[in-house]
Amino acid sequence: MAVQASPLKGSGNLQRRKAVGTIARGAFFLATMFGLVILAILLIDIISDGYTWVDRDFFTALPSRFPERAGIKVALMGTLWVMGLTALITFPVGVGASIYLQEFAPRNRITAIIETNIANLAGVPSIVYGLLGLGVFVEIMRMGRSVIAGSLTLSLLVLPIVIIASQEALKAVPDSIRQGGLALGATRLQVVRSHVLPSAMPGILTGTILALSRAIGETAPLIVVGAVAFLTFTPEGLDSQFSVMPIMIYNWTARPQEDFHSLAAGGIIVLLAVLLAMNMTAILLRNHFQNKQIQ
Repeated sequence: MAVQASPLKGSGNLQRRKAVGTIARGAFFLATMFGLVILAILLIDIISDGYTWVDRDFFTALPSRFPERAGIKVALMGTLWVMGLTALITFPVGVGASIYLQEFAPRNRITAIIETNIANLAGVPSIVYGLLGLGVFVEIMRMGRSVIAGSLTLSLLVLPIVIIASQEALKAVPDSIRQGGLALGATRLQVVRSHVLPSAMPGILTGTILALSRAIGETAPLIVVGAVAFLTFTPEGLDSQFSVMPIMIYNWTARPQEDFHSLAAGGIIVLLAVLLAMNMTAILLRNHFQNKQIQ
């Protein structure tokens, strides 16, 4: 008696999975294009409104109550001061903490609690860090409403991001590299310094880029710490008063004159340019370490 060949039971499931995969791929593509289109519309609107204000006088003029005389010099210099100090504080502290937690800390309940709290701190609203900076740096440590107080506050804000990203980059380094270095007689510190850290540096710099990109646009914590919207001098030291571009831009948008709104668009263009310059520098450093690792 001949046996009829039955169709494969999994063929229907395979076709269904392919259909679901095609639909999901299309949905993801549409979501990506939607975000890109909205971003392009915003950029075109900002550039069309503000490009006529971005000239040499815009970078050299001080704040003014008259839009044709107002400039972004004070806010730009304040942003460079604050972000430079934030990077100098955040990078060594964040990378050092991640190296200890990943490479040297014992695997016990205390370490797990510390890592969990760091992950939770990454989701705390920025205004909470502003209140913390006001209470600790401005009042208790008596730093005043200064550049260093604002930089330390932003460092607290972005430190959890840097620590988590750096720790994940260290986890991605194969254990064979560590074991090979230890087998050749190197100490754990030497292995981390000469092999693990260079291999993880591209990922560490990526996390730092994301953290500083968030910090440069923060307004609420700096307002709480004491950044002012109208200042007629640039910072001259760590204890100087300061203003930053997001606060200046917000101040211009709150004014009723239409010219100030266009001036704010020009400030946004400068802010984006500074952000892109910072990211480009970090990307070049990351590519340098990647090429060095390949060689």
